[in-house]
Amino acid sequence: MLKQRITTAAILIPLVLALILLPPTTFFAAIIAVVFVGAAWEWSLLAGCRTPVGRGIVAGAAAAIFAALLIVRTPGLLLMLTLIGVAWWIGCCFWLRHFTFAAAPNAENRMLKLGTGALVIVPTLASAILLHASTRGNWWTLVALVIVWAADTGAYFSGRHFGKRKLAPRISPGKTWAGVYGAVLAGGFVAVLGGFLLGVRDGGQLLGLLLLGVVTVAIAVVGDLFESLMKRHATVKDSGTLFPGHGGLLDRLDSVFAALPVFVAGKLLLGL
Repeated sequence: MLKQRITTAAILIPLVLALILLPPTTFFAAIIAVVFVGAAWEWSLLAGCRTPVGRGIVAGAAAAIFAALLIVRTPGLLLMLTLIGVAWWIGCCFWLRHFTFAAAPNAENRMLKLGTGALVIVPTLASAILLHASTRGNWWTLVALVIVWAADTGAYFSGRHFGKRKLAPRISPGKTWAGVYGAVLAGGFVAVLGGFLLGVRDGGQLLGLLLLGVVTVAIAVVGDLFESLMKRHATVKDSGTLFPGHGGLLDRLDSVFAALPVFVAGKLLLGL
């Protein structure tokens, strides 16, 4: 499994880097929208849609929403959706505390989770467009993703070597507080280093980037836990099988969905 995961990552990373760094924002946004339609298809399963027709309707609705967003794409709308995403992930912490909420597989909970999927995915698309279109936005987008990737790596190694106290055993038994500490350290370091390499020299802004990196990683953990909770409700191990050894799109993007709106809002707050 480890060899399979490494092989898949070795193929995906160059493609992701090329997508972020090379094309203009319009092309970048279109590709991300297509990827997120796939994420919506997977979310429909976690929400309780079991038939291909039902899941297709959800994916089609997502495609229509994303197309409208790409057409309109005004800075004000993108910022509003980004802030909605930030508010959602803060509120999501209360759902994680009451993890049995909406667990029953009935029509009301299915509709609730489908609506939740919109709050998960749409603000991330908006924040990705807003970030990529900013000054040196392709590099800032890369920094945001590397923060999440570094946090995952830091969590893996610190959790493996020092992890004893479980973070949320009834939601995701493998996660530990030591893993969170390792993720925060790695993510904060990358945020400061990335900002410095992009020309941020003001001490106050660098300190702000450190705090933003910590908050971004903390919210990324919330995103990871929330997807784990949805998988437990749906009684599935992975959201899909698209990436061998890695699961589906949601399994790779759960942290990004939470982290990106927070990072973009924080970057704007810091005046960067």
